[in-house]
Amino acid sequence: MATLAELQSRLEALHKARDGGALTIEHGDKRITYRSDSELAAAIAGLERRIERANGQAAPRVIYPRISKGY
Repeated sequence: MATLAELQSRLEALHKARDGGALTIEHGDKRITYRSDSELAAAIAGLERRIERANGQAAPRVIYPRISKGY
């Protein structure tokens, strides 16, 4: 599992690439090419969620009540 510092480093690389309009990111010895900006945005969102979980900041839980009149 990646450390928090590694996750933040990856996130910075993704933000830098997206700000520059690039779809190919090199991080360490890995090279990743995304097909579209929306795919890159999804990768950024996923990394942000992983960093939040690593910091103990879980997303708020949403509860949907099921209500029935009993018919």
